[in-house]
Amino acid sequence: MALLLFVVLLVLFILGVPIAFSLGLASAITVWQGDLMPMLIIAQQFIASVNSFPLMAIPFFILAGYLMQSGGISRRLVDFSNTLVGSMTGGLAMVAILTSLFFAAISGSGAATTAAIGSILIPAMVAKGYASDYAAANQAASGALGVIIPPSIPLILYAIAADVSVGDMFVAGVLPGLMLAMTLVVYAWFYARRHHHGGEARSSLGDILRAGRKALLAIFMPMIILGGIYGGVFTPTEAAVVAVAYSFVVGTLVYREIRWSELPSIFQQAAVMTAVVLSIIGAAGLYGRILQSLRVPSMISDFVMGAIDSPLLFILLVNLLLLIAGMFIEAAAAILIFVPILLPIAVSFGFDPIHLGIIMVVNLAMGMFTPPVGLNLFVASQIARVGVARLTWSILPFVALVLLNLLLISLLPFLSTWLPTLR
Repeated sequence: MALLLFVVLLVLFILGVPIAFSLGLASAITVWQGDLMPMLIIAQQFIASVNSFPLMAIPFFILAGYLMQSGGISRRLVDFSNTLVGSMTGGLAMVAILTSLFFAAISGSGAATTAAIGSILIPAMVAKGYASDYAAANQAASGALGVIIPPSIPLILYAIAADVSVGDMFVAGVLPGLMLAMTLVVYAWFYARRHHHGGEARSSLGDILRAGRKALLAIFMPMIILGGIYGGVFTPTEAAVVAVAYSFVVGTLVYREIRWSELPSIFQQAAVMTAVVLSIIGAAGLYGRILQSLRVPSMISDFVMGAIDSPLLFILLVNLLLLIAGMFIEAAAAILIFVPILLPIAVSFGFDPIHLGIIMVVNLAMGMFTPPVGLNLFVASQIARVGVARLTWSILPFVALVLLNLLLISLLPFLSTWLPTLR
């Protein structure tokens, strides 16, 4: 039955069936063929998988991201970042990275970050002489910061699946996210120097202060959200509601860039994206329940513990598994499928659950800009009007950079666990 469960899922993936339907159909067929439990359990488990208070943060963060994307926040962040680093060699590429870092700390979504920032900066980079495929690749990779820098939907999902604190996972993502951003900035400088891309005109202190004043409300938002979570003022779920209220007020009443007539469209987009994400979570929860009933995690754990006696070899194999999985499976589904399998083995080898979570999220973030299903890659491709095949070659240096960071994160646990110990 376990083999049937995996084979059916693989066949459905190959046929291009959407992830949620693939997980649900594979589970239903296995239950039906193996007579494992009443078929009614399928619907009950699907609902139970999304019936979680921490999961309520997801639709609110998604809505907050759409409100900020339409409310002028991304443009103000771009202008402010440009005054800070725009005059440096490779300044525009650095602006894309720095702005993505700011926006990621607000939206929590890689695709939203890529779309909101890329729609402004990819055309700007091309107009300044950057190759369109490099501009798109730079933005696709920078957008992945959205799932590493808190607040992050994958970090929330991992915390729920691994039964660890959402706040601890948020704090743990800060150092790896900053380290990855700095690596991308250094590469942008080397690339620009090699291809003779100069910076913009140097901004005066007055320019910086004016741009900072205009972007102040946008910069202040992550301070409110993350400060409230870490200070114990509200939970991550309540923080998501605060994010919606804040972005709504700023976008409609302060910046006045969201017209009231646009709100139904924004709500509709957020509702559709929420339905997609929660459908995947529900189906993945059902799939995980079938895995547990078939004792697949314990069988794999026994096999791994018998075949591997080195924690280093184990974590390298985990990275390889997640790297491959991230190329084909959406991050939410991958987390909910692999956490029940990998977490008990990792703990038996002495790995901290928070450390494993950061390793998983960084791997799956890389999957967002690697083919064949990298969502950031497709978003950047459409904005830059560059074919995905051509863009794939340009993304390879960024993949190598993230792999280097991933190796450091895997071998140096304190990068993930130090900040949570300070809470």
